[in-house]
Amino acid sequence: METNSIWVSKDGKPFIEEHIGRTALLPSHRVDLRNFTEREYNKLVKMDRVKDWSSLSWKDVGKPLEVKKYSNDRKQYEESYGEEMKPFTSWQYFNKAFHEWFVKDVPNEMKEQKNQFFKSLKSFNPQQIKSALGDVAKIQLWNYAHRIQDGVWDPRGKRALFEGLDVTNPRILFLGAAEGYEGMQLGAMYPGAHITMVDYDDYCRNTRFEEFPDTYPFLGENPSTGQQKVYYKGDFIIDYIVNDIRNLPFGKEFDIVLSVGLLEHFPDGYKPEVMDWHRKFLKPGGYAILTTPRNQLRSRLYYNVMADVMNHTYRELMTVEQMGLYVYENGFDIKQHGFIKVHNGIVAQSR
Repeated sequence: METNSIWVSKDGKPFIEEHIGRTALLPSHRVDLRNFTEREYNKLVKMDRVKDWSSLSWKDVGKPLEVKKYSNDRKQYEESYGEEMKPFTSWQYFNKAFHEWFVKDVPNEMKEQKNQFFKSLKSFNPQQIKSALGDVAKIQLWNYAHRIQDGVWDPRGKRALFEGLDVTNPRILFLGAAEGYEGMQLGAMYPGAHITMVDYDDYCRNTRFEEFPDTYPFLGENPSTGQQKVYYKGDFIIDYIVNDIRNLPFGKEFDIVLSVGLLEHFPDGYKPEVMDWHRKFLKPGGYAILTTPRNQLRSRLYYNVMADVMNHTYRELMTVEQMGLYVYENGFDIKQHGFIKVHNGIVAQSR
């Protein structure tokens, strides 16, 4: 069931257990407390299609697609400074650009951009018309991808990718955490978690995470009853560290090491090091969880239209088979893998 209204419970939290099974479309995002029906699961979730990773080769799967259309901000920066934008700077630019879209009142923005487009037609200025039309296309695509389809957060899909882990009160390390969404989703699925989020851009902690809605509901498990329960950001134990992953002081002390959209930002020569970042912090028997954007037509369209928002950094789109081969060849056994609307996901353990 879908609604545009906000429910307010007696303790001020807008969603409670009686709302499980429902979804709501809000001005900036969708909230979704539904579970998949069998039909939806079979349509939207594809799991464990590779039976023997040792038999797979790069000749079989090919290499990922490098996204080469960079943002205008990056191009202007490099023209001004006469050098390639450094990775840390590109990450700062990306975080600010991306966050601005998460906090938009999308319906009002769509109306405004449409009005600006009609005004541009009166100017008879081709460049102005082209720019206004591009703005209309971007906000329409963002509305569809993030609000309507819920492809960015995709809570039902992420739960399908992350389910079935043998952990109790886990310690979770989230590498490149940004706003921390998937760390909190894991915290809801595996209650009693202690989540350590890490990002080397303080904007992620101070703005992206800080401004993540306190009223956003995560569907998880109630350990007392075994039934489903609604959690909020304030229900989790979270430490947020601003640091370079390479400088973290931790040993092998985490049950889960998570990264979301990290591996695809590194060319092949650096991917072994990225996989080592996951391994070095895992307890024996712990789980590395990774997601990356899928290489599919809708993703290629998205990163083309939204280049000024998304493409400040090196980026690849890949299949789950390509992603899994990187994971497997770098010393991990893949326990489960699959893809959802726009993401690949892998759960692995170090060999």
